[in-house]
Amino acid sequence: MAYSEKVMDHFANPRNVGEIVDADGIGEVGNAKCGDIMKMYIKVTNGVITDVKFKTFGCGAAIATSSMATELIKDKSIDEALKLTNKAVMEALDGLPPVKVHCSVLAEQAIKAAVSDYYTKQGIDPTPIVGAIPECNHEDGSCGCDL
Repeated sequence: MAYSEKVMDHFANPRNVGEIVDADGIGEVGNAKCGDIMKMYIKVTNGVITDVKFKTFGCGAAIATSSMATELIKDKSIDEALKLTNKAVMEALDGLPPVKVHCSVLAEQAIKAAVSDYYTKQGIDPTPIVGAIPECNHEDGSCGCDL
């Protein structure tokens, strides 16, 4: 399984690792059954994600996709962040092996979960804006973990 130089760089030198104590939104996705858990923290000012941090338990690809995803949404509007797809994360990393595509799916879902939490804390129903965030249960394949 070959990884690109960008994947290796974001794995060895992840950006935006940690947590934001007073985060405006926190999203956690994944499941110990699939081996990857991502937790994303966002700070929002005037509709812009001014800070973002992550903690990921998982493989190198999970760490790399978390790192790249945070780089891609930092200083972007919430609307722009919600448009980030797992494919864009993979493209920014110059690709992932097929067996690791689920890591990019989790990164996309972690962002959506954090934004969903942000809207909930604002008293706004996030579902019409963010959509449903699938939970990893391995029974219907909706989690994207490929197990």
